[in-house]
Amino acid sequence: MARKRNRSMTLTTLVFSLTASRSRAFLTPSSSSRTSLSFHSSSVQSQNNRVPKFLSSLFMGTTNPPPNKEEVDPGVVEGTDLRIVKYPHPALRAENAEITQDELKKSTEIKDLARGMLKVMYAAEGVGLAAPQVGVNKRLMVYNPSGDSTKWLEETIMINPKIVEYSDASDTEIEGCLSFPDMSGEVTRSKWIKVQAMNLKGKPIRKKFNGWEARIFQHEYDHLDGTVYIDRLTEEVRSTVQPRLDELIEEFGDDGAL
Repeated sequence: MARKRNRSMTLTTLVFSLTASRSRAFLTPSSSSRTSLSFHSSSVQSQNNRVPKFLSSLFMGTTNPPPNKEEVDPGVVEGTDLRIVKYPHPALRAENAEITQDELKKSTEIKDLARGMLKVMYAAEGVGLAAPQVGVNKRLMVYNPSGDSTKWLEETIMINPKIVEYSDASDTEIEGCLSFPDMSGEVTRSKWIKVQAMNLKGKPIRKKFNGWEARIFQHEYDHLDGTVYIDRLTEEVRSTVQPRLDELIEEFGDDGAL
């Protein structure tokens, strides 16, 4: 997931602000001055749904979102051959295989993949990344709520994650994605979720995430099901970002997966 640049907005009724000290995100850096998604309001009017130099990928874990930073295409990242794939790369729509206990116990492949993903995430100024976003169709996600590589204790690696319960209540916030550079849009998601997964040792993880962190998790989890955030935009918002999507499709060329 990427970080969102500040944008001018009209808030009719401010219900919740992701920049408040209570905000949390599974994949976003922690700092009172940082914001990764955006504000929630019963009436939010964005003046511009295409945000230049905007970075957004999913999942955070600290109280406050990270400071705004411009999107970065890291290209070649030292220490890994992984690269972020952009829409409409087929890997973003392909089925993602579950990771087996044998893969975790008999090889360092998954551990190496996770560490490489973190390197790419930091290089892109992101806070979270799912394996299909680097062209690997495995059910694996990584994040660091601080987005700060020096705060390695905040890194989280989740294998075969599942959402086992969703709240009925929902929030609407602005999201973006590292695989969709220079664009964003409002997405409605559950306020809290209960999840289960495995760590790199194959041990079970069970957690409940609220607010910002729940949103980040849902965004990255979507990637593992071949869903991307533009699938959740309203027709009106989708129409505002369609010109940028058309550019990405043209840049990719033939054989893209829309």
